[in-house]
Amino acid sequence: MYIDGYTITVKKSAEELFNFLSSLNNYKALMPENTEKFVATNDSFTFRLKGMPEIKLISKEKTEHSNITLGSASDKFPFTLSTSIKEISNDECKVQFKFDGQFSSMIEMMVKSPLTKFINTLTDNLAKL
Repeated sequence: MYIDGYTITVKKSAEELFNFLSSLNNYKALMPENTEKFVATNDSFTFRLKGMPEIKLISKEKTEHSNITLGSASDKFPFTLSTSIKEISNDECKVQFKFDGQFSSMIEMMVKSPLTKFINTLTDNLAKL
């Protein structure tokens, strides 16, 4: 299952945004209002939204100033959340979140709408920074 978030323009350089998103504690500022738990370390963060199970994301891959990929720490529901950053100018860049998960059809039907909403919330909150 693939979910491409919409692309936004952020008034930060690609380097500044990359550095912000590389510090996983900063994702707390992007989380939905119904976040009940958020705990970050240098290479992972764990969160739980109201009524949902706890999810742990770990840092998987980084391409300096252009891509950050986080992945599920659970083999039960393997997925990645990647952030694509494209510099427009010294103080502006475009950014897009992308989700790629390997789920059964049944699970996909149940999680596609909430995951799309989650991706959109991350994007909306990033636009406000």
